[in-house]
Amino acid sequence: MSAKPAPIQRADFDQFMVPNYAPAPFIPVRGLGSRVWDQSGRELVDFAGGIAVNALGHCHPRLVEALTEQAGKLWHISNVFTNEPTLRLAKRLVDATFAERVFFCNSGAEANEAAFKLARRVAHDRFGEDKHEIISAYNSFHGRTFFTVSVAGQTKYSDGFGPKPQGITHVTYNDLAGLEAVMSDRTCAVVLEPIQGESGIRPADQAYLEGVRRLCDKHNALLIFDEVQTGVGRTGDLYAYMHHGVVPDILTSAKGIGGGFPIAAMLTTSALAAHFSVGVHGTTYGGNPLGCAVADALIEIVNTPEVLNGVKARHEIFRARLQRMGEQYGLFSEIRGRGLLIGAQLSEPWLGKAGQVLAAAEKEALMVLQAGPDVVRFAPSLVIDEADIDEGLQRFERAVARLTTQG
Repeated sequence: MSAKPAPIQRADFDQFMVPNYAPAPFIPVRGLGSRVWDQSGRELVDFAGGIAVNALGHCHPRLVEALTEQAGKLWHISNVFTNEPTLRLAKRLVDATFAERVFFCNSGAEANEAAFKLARRVAHDRFGEDKHEIISAYNSFHGRTFFTVSVAGQTKYSDGFGPKPQGITHVTYNDLAGLEAVMSDRTCAVVLEPIQGESGIRPADQAYLEGVRRLCDKHNALLIFDEVQTGVGRTGDLYAYMHHGVVPDILTSAKGIGGGFPIAAMLTTSALAAHFSVGVHGTTYGGNPLGCAVADALIEIVNTPEVLNGVKARHEIFRARLQRMGEQYGLFSEIRGRGLLIGAQLSEPWLGKAGQVLAAAEKEALMVLQAGPDVVRFAPSLVIDEADIDEGLQRFERAVARLTTQG
């Protein structure tokens, strides 16, 4: 008779896992809606949303149904063949956006990798090898592959891995004059997040995005919007570019598109997609039937006036309560963001202490995030119940009160 396996505990992470993460001291084991239960049975309210991934919360019945139904049919077939869920999802995305063609992959980094490769391929084919420069913003985040982390403007993630890819320039976000000063006929693409996520939930100005579009047109450069975090209803529009009325040439989407199932997409036009001819780029798992079935069900739900307007309404609830807390406790100086991607900027005495706020929230059975050391980030389910919002904010206020009282 075989021995019963030892129970899993948090210490196992420190013994068996590569130490590139520092997870919380508890282990979640079950989720439903916007509630999560850990190994001890403690119930937590989830304002983190898997870092803006769990767009419909945990175990949404329609997503569970889509996954289990597809799991009984076909899991993987490779890109030697196509499959029905992939084609349904591609058509849904094309019908809902500016895009005419879609490339599926597994993560935001892969989607951005594909976008950057496509931009350089288009420039190479149309203008020659000299047109290869990619311009990105300081403090941006575009993924963890060596190419994407080099394009992103945060040296803390890109330094220490040897020589970096060449032809990458960084400029200050929301500074149109600074961008104009460095753009040239060598520029093949400008990549921006409509709201910078990891660096503190910093939205782009309307005039800035409009100006970037004009500069790209002037220099025959492609405009890439990284909507890995802002996409799929997160800001109250299906994609954030729709709010601004500024249409990119390439858009990347991940995180919320699968509601927790790993899937990502690069969206573009037919003319640009033609430069990715057979064999030029690929992925083994991209466009697998399981992920596409889940994403198709999710977008069908999210891309409705009821859900998108609900995101905007929920934003107002969060903003009002967080602003009041900021005024009462002196913890926050500004509340930023759109929809359910919200950043609470810590005030001067609390700069660098976002981690302490997260720890205090966890003690009150609440899951929140940070966006850099100075910003507390909220990215809950797009359909979170108002009762859960109220309960979660009550818990957050208790954490804030305790933290500010203790100093």
